[in-house]
Amino acid sequence: QVQLVESGGGLVQAGGSLRLSCAASGRTFSSYAMGWFRQAPGKEREFVAGISWSGGSTYYADSVKGRFTISRDNAKNTVYLEMNSLKPEDTAVYYCAGRSGRVYRTNIFEYDYWGQGTQVTVSS
Repeated sequence: QVQLVESGGGLVQAGGSLRLSCAASGRTFSSYAMGWFRQAPGKEREFVAGISWSGGSTYYADSVKGRFTISRDNAKNTVYLEMNSLKPEDTAVYYCAGRSGRVYRTNIFEYDYWGQGTQVTVSS
C-alpha cells in the first residue's frame, strides 16, 4: 500500500512558477512509475506528466511541454512537478498518482494510488 500526499500548491500570477511535491509512504516507492494529473472545474481529470520508476524516462502533455518538469528522488520517496510560465488555464487541482509498474501511463485508470490533490490557481 502506498499513500501519497501533495503539497506546494497556491495562488500565483500568470508567468510565475510553483513547485509541487508528492511525498509517498512505503518502502517500494522506487518500483512505482508516477504521474501528475490535474482537474479543472467542470472538466475531466487529465494527464500532465509521467516519470518512470528510475526517473530515466519522462513524458508530458502537449499543453505543458517546455514549461513543466517532472522529477523524482527515490531516496526521499518524493516526486516533483516544477511549473514555470504558468497560465490561467493551468488553474486546477493537481494530483499525483502511482502505478505498480516501471513505466508511466497517461490513462487515469492505470494508476493504483492517488493523493488528495493540491489547488493551483493562476491569476491573469
